[in-house]
Amino acid sequence: QVQLVESGGGLVQAGGSLRLSCTASGSIFSINTMGWYRQAPGKQRELVATIHRFGRTNYGDSVKGRFTISRDGAKNTVYLQMDSLKPEDTAVYYCNADTFGIGASEYRGPGTQVTVSS
Repeated sequence: QVQLVESGGGLVQAGGSLRLSCTASGSIFSINTMGWYRQAPGKQRELVATIHRFGRTNYGDSVKGRFTISRDGAKNTVYLQMDSLKPEDTAVYYCNADTFGIGASEYRGPGTQVTVSS
């Protein structure tokens, strides 16, 4: 089992920045990939960014060049630096982790709201 706790959401003006954090606990040794997805009202869940345990990153097309995912292994924490925010970035952002090995599963945090005003 993996538990995820997000922080850092809030309200920001267009063009501004926010940094989200996600700290994992539990069976962290089994985590393969951690990252962020988002979901806006009436829209499907969308990939934001992921980072593999070996460091490979992946970004959704809509955030490339504006968002950066990173991690601090010592703190079991993944960060999402969001710059040049746009109103269309408004959504609930969910931290996600998937594990490998026997009983591989996917876990999601409770989510944090990000609102970008125009």
